[in-house]
Amino acid sequence: MTGAEASANPRGGLVHGMGKVLVEADWPALTDEEVRTVLRRYEKPANAGTNQDALVAWQSPRPMSAAGLVHSGGASVFVKRHHVAVRTSAQLRVEHAFASYLRSRSQPLPAVLHSASGATVVRDGDFVYEVHAMADGVDLYRDALSWSPFTCLDHARAAGRALARFHQAARGCPLPPRAPGVLTSSTAIIAAADPLAELGRLLDARPGLSRALARRSLAEDFARHHLPAIEKTAPLLGALVPQWAHGDWHASNLTWSSTSPSAVVTGVFDLGLANRTFAVHDLAVALERSTIDWLDLAETGHVEADLDAVDALLDGYEGVRPLDGLEATALVEVLPVAHLEYALSEVEYFGEVVHADANADFAYDGYFIGHARWFEEPAGSVLIEHLRQRGPRR
Repeated sequence: MTGAEASANPRGGLVHGMGKVLVEADWPALTDEEVRTVLRRYEKPANAGTNQDALVAWQSPRPMSAAGLVHSGGASVFVKRHHVAVRTSAQLRVEHAFASYLRSRSQPLPAVLHSASGATVVRDGDFVYEVHAMADGVDLYRDALSWSPFTCLDHARAAGRALARFHQAARGCPLPPRAPGVLTSSTAIIAAADPLAELGRLLDARPGLSRALARRSLAEDFARHHLPAIEKTAPLLGALVPQWAHGDWHASNLTWSSTSPSAVVTGVFDLGLANRTFAVHDLAVALERSTIDWLDLAETGHVEADLDAVDALLDGYEGVRPLDGLEATALVEVLPVAHLEYALSEVEYFGEVVHADANADFAYDGYFIGHARWFEEPAGSVLIEHLRQRGPRR
């Protein structure tokens, strides 16, 4: 999302998929004429030329929306398009309200631009658009596959420090939790006193998810792979104070001060999975996203956590916001099920929105079950024991 690196998209329209191979996009790429039409409805940024000369300079390789850098005269903006089956205007406005709260507390998020009518979202048919100012810094990991590891331990440490500052800034945000939806995350099930009943309420609220899971043995899989962990997790989360969190903290959602190993985080973006959860859940998500190479697991059937990267990220985090004993214990227990609710939302996205049955199967078998099952195996047990031995650094 930084203008300095904008260039022609080298992928020929291909985007990141569920594995390491580039695939056809779920959604058509942004076009020059499309973004000109959108930007005509927005207040013109300072130093911008006319919207008639707007050009899409780079297309994002992320698959579940269409987004890119747009140059218009002397200014650049980031334009993102969503189908209303994935994000409604109301859902985006919640993300923008959280971003505004964070910016008011000195977090380095790019500004959300307002249309001439004052709205932060514009709609055209079945699509909604949001426009952001450019993030500060270098978009160092923009071509990396999501959930790729950090390239060095210093980056992991810097990301941990930035996440702790993010959590400190997010405390006190008054927004209520987001309702369940496609490609969303929450802790409603894993923090519930009766997780089976909460799972049932989710299915009742999301008939598309229920249809996508109709041929699956959900109750049996949930009871076998998730329920034992949730029974340990829920009481611990219940003793913690919930707060808004990022939900998808990994290297490619951050910008950096340089390309060097000593770079620090200068910007944070993509609040698409942000919700009112818990700081330790968000920290668990950050560990899961960046210290376990799930794409290698899908290819080879085996992967080990990078324990050095785990320690680097946690050292950075606790250098700013130390965990107490309860939080350190909760982090260990929540990690195996941190991905649960997002994985279910992916099943719905692939099964009901884009009708990609193979990807829906992969989201269920590889993510919903596969992530939890990995923690039951020796490699996952090594990580859990490492965290238990580590304890809080207070």
